[in-house]
Formats: sequence, structure tokens, C-alpha cells
Amino acid sequence: MQLINGTAVAARVKQRLKAEVATLQSQGITPGLAVILVGGDPASRVYVNNKKKACAETGLYSEEHTLPEDTTQEELLALVARLNQNPAIHGILCQFPLPAHLDEQAVIEAIAPHKDVDAFSPENVGRIMLGEPRFLPCTPAGVMELLDDAGIEIAGKRCVVLGRSNIVGKPMAMLLLHRSGTVTVCHSRTRELASITREAELLVSAIGRPKFVTADMVKPGAVVIDVGINRDENGKLCGDVDFDAVAEKAGFITPVPGGVGPMTIAMLLGNTVTAARAVAGSQRGSRSGQWGAARMNHCSSNV
Repeated sequence: MQLINGTAVAARVKQRLKAEVATLQSQGITPGLAVILVGGDPASRVYVNNKKKACAETGLYSEEHTLPEDTTQEELLALVARLNQNPAIHGILCQFPLPAHLDEQAVIEAIAPHKDVDAFSPENVGRIMLGEPRFLPCTPAGVMELLDDAGIEIAGKRCVVLGRSNIVGKPMAMLLLHRSGTVTVCHSRTRELASITREAELLVSAIGRPKFVTADMVKPGAVVIDVGINRDENGKLCGDVDFDAVAEKAGFITPVPGGVGPMTIAMLLGNTVTAARAVAGSQRGSRSGQWGAARMNHCSSNV
């Protein structure tokens, strides 16, 4: 079994981005990310703090807009509108989940597509479907980066994605498909799940159920990517995969923590740098400026 170390890969990605940011700064542009946090959800606060720290390490400008729990829809959309017009801000991220009285989809659609560094907007989702991305969703893009870094070929592989969320499951399946994987998406209504997962040469789990994927669900030698972040019965952080048991059977596996998680933030920074490069008018020919296209690496044939 080979461990896929997301912390190490994310550090290398951020080092590349740091050099790219320095180049942009020499042209008078500092990539800027605005993060909106509504309410006091503890997990969201941790995520926001990690994003701020990563921006500082890489040289990005970041600003946080913390709003009270009782913020109205109109107030939140007005903030998004101001950030859309702010030339110092190249990426806007609204931390979800929002309080129940707020409409998340309305916020997603209010963020200008060229600043939608989460790649959640209908326009950006459509571009991903067509294989012509402006940005890629951060977690699926992080998974692709891990696979590339480990030298894992996707073309021709039987790939199974557990979960069909708009944030991870669906875009993950699409990125694998664009790289010529043969993809099956499983969900809560899937029958005979274990028989399907046992066929997977590449298994990606993103369902949010602690230690759900057991050794008897995994093909010997499979690549197992664990996107889940959960707490076990003892309150310890764990993934969707029963790591100790599955690690004895897998060819490659990501840990939790230290696997996909660090990559999500690294890809967010990459998308923000891409947005800044587009503003600089020099996207063509830049590695980070072609972040989405490079990670997609889609085939010209639709067969």
C-alpha cells in the first residue's frame, strides 16, 4: 500500500502558486480573496481561519466579512454586489452552510462567475460539463491533483464515486469522465453497493459517513480516495473509509486528516490566482492561468 500524502502535495502546489503570485505582484496585481462567514458555526470558523492562513503563506491578499446570524438576504446580497465591483478582489467565497433563513442558491448565483472561485455558479458548472472550465470545484480538483502527483493513470480505469452532491460527487464524476475514466456514481438508492465498489480500480468516497467503506467493499490493489471528514464514536476525526482495514487491501489510499483536505484549500488559492491572471490579461501560457484546463486535460474525442 502506498499512502497519498495530501499535506505534502498541497505544500508543493502552494510553493508553485507563491512564485506565480510574486510574478503577478511584479505586474502590480496581488490576487485577492474575500471570504464571507455568516453566523458562528465552529467548523466554518476553522475552515475560514485555515484559508486565511494559506493566503498569507502564499502571498495572496485576503479579507474576511463576518456577518451576524440574523443577517438578511438583502444585506448578504448587497455585500456580494460590493465585492463583485471591488477590483482588489478576484475571488469571492461564501462559507456554507448558511443559516436556515438564507437562500444559498441565490448567493451562488449572485457571485460574478469570473469571481466564483468555488465553481458553483450555473455558468461555471456548465463550462465544466462542456470540458471548457474557467475554474474547477476545489475538492474534486484536489483529488485530480493527488492522482496526477502519484502518477495514477485514469484513462480506461473503472472509477466509482460514492455520493452525488453538487459540490463533490457530480463534478468528481465529470472530471474523471473527461480524463477517459469509466465512471459509475453510487448514492443512497444504489442497490448491491458493495458489488459495484468491488469492481472499482479507483474508488472515491464523498458521503460523510464515518468508516462506511469497509475492506470487503474494496478491490485488491484499488486506489481509494477518501473525501469524507467525520467524527467516530470516540470523537476522533476520521473519513468515510475504515482506513486501517482498507489500507491492507488498497494499492493507494488517502488518510484523514492529511489527504484530500489540504488540497481543497490549495485549489481554492489556485482558482484565485487564475482569476487574477485573467484580470492581468496574461492568462495564456501561464501554468496557474490555465489551472482549470490543465486539471481537466479533457480528450478531443467524445467517443
